[in-house]
Parts: sequence; structure tokens; C-alpha cells
Amino acid sequence: MNSDLYFVLTIIAVIILVIGLLIYFFQHKFFFQPEKLPPDFKFAYEHLKAEEKTVEPEPGAKINYLHFQVDHPKGAVIYLKGNTKSIKGWGKFAIDFTRLDYEVIMMDYRGFGKSTGKRNVEAMKRDSQFIYDIVKNEFSEEKIVVYGRSLGSGFAARLASKNNPRLLILTSPLYSLLRTIHRYLPFMPAKPFLRYNLPTFQYLKNVRCPIKIIHGSDDRLVPIKTAVDLSEINPRLTRLYVILGAGHINVHQFEEYHRVMEEIFENRKIFLDTEKTSLNVSHRA
Repeated sequence: MNSDLYFVLTIIAVIILVIGLLIYFFQHKFFFQPEKLPPDFKFAYEHLKAEEKTVEPEPGAKINYLHFQVDHPKGAVIYLKGNTKSIKGWGKFAIDFTRLDYEVIMMDYRGFGKSTGKRNVEAMKRDSQFIYDIVKNEFSEEKIVVYGRSLGSGFAARLASKNNPRLLILTSPLYSLLRTIHRYLPFMPAKPFLRYNLPTFQYLKNVRCPIKIIHGSDDRLVPIKTAVDLSEINPRLTRLYVILGAGHINVHQFEEYHRVMEEIFENRKIFLDTEKTSLNVSHRA
């Protein structure tokens, strides 16, 4: 190997190593953008009845969550939010489920809102399971819906793979955090430097309940292809809903999103007589 080529390869290796170290030490700032709340902050929402609770899943960690209540609940939704802010702002989205007579349990991850504790992906998985077990004490699993939005889709998919909820709903889901990094740094072998990973695609292989995926056609942060790829992992149980014109953070601002939610929760079952359709018709015949 000549000296010029060796020099170039060395420079490339150094650049990759430097970027890798930056990914390793600062990925928590990229993946998690928390809003912290003072201990005396009071949650209040118009047209929503919320009870604030705090639990200690393990020593040194406290998880703060809101329980949005309805008079005659049909079930409960465990809502796993995205990577920004706190449940102070995310709580407004509970109305999308309470209006359908479902109670909502929405937690703040460690370091978000009033929740405390050292944040790492394994601890966050344990926290979400801890909350699931609390809900399971009040509602049977056939009445529990797990909902994950954006980053929360990974935690939601894992919960559904480890338990037996009635339904899993993923809105604007990530395929994995590794793929997210590769989208922005396609040349980078990021896996050795990844401290946080949520392989949603792996979890979906083991989900046994119906899976509903909702994604905006104009999502620039997580392209619609991600949802298509996820829907092909467990196709027998999965249905994909595309919200035309919606992006990553505004999917709830489209009427079609709320129509889809009604369809999902009403659980309409339509008998299909395949003998009276073109299902088995060959175009070549």
C-alpha cells in the first residue's frame, strides 16, 4: 500500500472514529429533548379529567404519569409519547381517546417532566412495563390498547410483543434508531457507537394482537417508506393507514386521522364474500 493511500485511509478512519464518539456521547441529546417541570406544577386540561400519579419502579427512579378518566370506560390506552417536551403538552392528545370512552395513561420518561432517574433504554423499557402492569390491575388485557407515537412506537411495540393487549397502534413510527442515524449519516457504521436502540421492526415480529400503523404521506422526518416496511413485517395482523398531506408532527391536525381512529376503536368487522369479488380473478384470463 503506497503512503498516499495509507494517509487517506487513516484520515477517513479518524473522521469515522471522531463522528462515532460524538454519536456515542451526544446521542441522548439528539434522541431525547426533555422539558422538566417543577415538583409543584399543576396539570390542567379543558374538557379532560386527569389524575396525576407518581410511582417508583425501582430505587432512585420516579415515574410521573397522568390518568385521564371517563365515566364509563370501554378500556384504557397506554400512550407512549414522542421524544420532546413533557406530558404537560402531550396530555392534550388524550382527548382523541377519551371522546371514544377510553381512559388514557400517559407517562413521562426519565428526565422528562417530573420523572427522575438515570435514563437508558433498558430502564425505560422496564418503566413502561411497570406502568402496563399497573393498568393491567384495573383493566383486563383485552381492554388495553397500546399506543406509540414517533419515538414512543419502539416502546409500544416492545410492550405489545411482551404482553397480550387488545391492540397496538403506531403513529409516525420509527423503524429503529439505528436506521434513523443511517438516514442522516449513510456512510457511518453507527451500530458500535449506539447506546440507545429501539428496533421496532424486531418487536413487531413477536406481536400477536392486531397492529394499526398510521403515517403521514408527507412525513419528512420519518419517510412513509418506513411505515410500509414495518407493515410488511407482520402483514397478517397489520393494517397501514396513510394520512394524505400529513407530516410527522401534525398528523393529528387532519380529519382523516380522527376518522381512522374511530374506525379502529369501533372495531368494525365486515363479512367479505370472496366468491363475489375479483380476488381470485386472473387478469390474463
